[in-house]
Amino acid sequence: MKKILLLGSGELGKEFVIAAMRAGQYVIACDRYDNAPAMQVADEREVFSMLDGDALEAVVNKHKPDIIVPEIEAIRTERLFKFEEQGIQVVPSARAVNFTMNRRAIRDLASKELGLRTAKYFYAKTFDEFKAAADEIGFPCVVKPLMSSSGHGQSYVHNDDELEQAFKEAMEGSRGDVKEVIIEEFIDFDSEFTLLTVTQKNGRPTLFCPPIGHVQKAGDYRESWQPYKISDEALKQAQIMADKVTKALTGAGIWGVEFFLTKQGEVIFSELSPRPHDTGMVTLGHTTNLSEFELHFRAVMGMPIPAIHLEHAGASAVILSPKEASTPVDRSLLDYNFDEALKEDRTRIRIFGKPEAHKGRRMGVVLCYGEVGDDVNALRDKAKRLAKTVLGTDPYTKFEH
Repeated sequence: MKKILLLGSGELGKEFVIAAMRAGQYVIACDRYDNAPAMQVADEREVFSMLDGDALEAVVNKHKPDIIVPEIEAIRTERLFKFEEQGIQVVPSARAVNFTMNRRAIRDLASKELGLRTAKYFYAKTFDEFKAAADEIGFPCVVKPLMSSSGHGQSYVHNDDELEQAFKEAMEGSRGDVKEVIIEEFIDFDSEFTLLTVTQKNGRPTLFCPPIGHVQKAGDYRESWQPYKISDEALKQAQIMADKVTKALTGAGIWGVEFFLTKQGEVIFSELSPRPHDTGMVTLGHTTNLSEFELHFRAVMGMPIPAIHLEHAGASAVILSPKEASTPVDRSLLDYNFDEALKEDRTRIRIFGKPEAHKGRRMGVVLCYGEVGDDVNALRDKAKRLAKTVLGTDPYTKFEH
């Protein structure tokens, strides 16, 4: 049995904990607030800010874990190198987490060192730098904090009049103590997709899940589906890029590598997460023989993964809260309409168990699946319709954060 320290205890961490517990491991779930989703299924919990390096070190010294699994961006990542030097396995590696928690590091690695095709980009710490970058890139453009998650602080800018508000939102939406933004060329893409990439220990080969199509709103996941139709040539391009960047970052685990596919069929690297990806929740609907969380767990533990293959076509759509609630909500203040949604076959609902609700916050996901070869667009429509049924909220409703 291994002792695993999970840094961040959201819905993705919860599913990882379930995979670990099913294999008899011991998990301590950590987050900045109590009763976070993963804490509800773990052996122990710790509540503290992972941006407090001393608090993080105290928890590591207290529990003496064999493995540290980061699930969020807001971590004092430089401390992970010290833990790794002490013989603790950091997932996928301290280098990977340190790079990918900051958009500057990962974008420079991908574009300047590895030569991957990315959108044109600039960084800015002041509004004057930001304005000059916008003038260079042109409109429309995309603005993001250097460190953030779930689309916080991200916006599309169409003209000079929107620059000041976009810069303000990016700065306010930044996670951690990095106060800098990245401004990117807008890619006129046909679609976006995620290539879940599994790197393994003991010289075992890198594996790829069938690509996952997804739609985001303001940088936040709203729906995903698998399989995503892509030409063999474009898929090969994506696999080569994913293999390059994950090898450069080192370590074992699952990676959510995001790409744009242009109308001309060009594949452009977008972002990378060194952990299970929110769009990969579609795999909870048995689209693949192993979910992304089971794959992550096996890779972390060095267990064999004979193959990854498609077993069902599937789609996911998020369940969004229509209101605010500052007390435990999953059984009381939100009226989940399970009965109506579950009348339809091949449907699953997963409620995350978040103790608070905010307008537009992801509270769960609807999963619909069918046979390989079924109409994926019909499954997408079904998942979105049932997500709205569960809470009466359209996944595409605009919410102010």
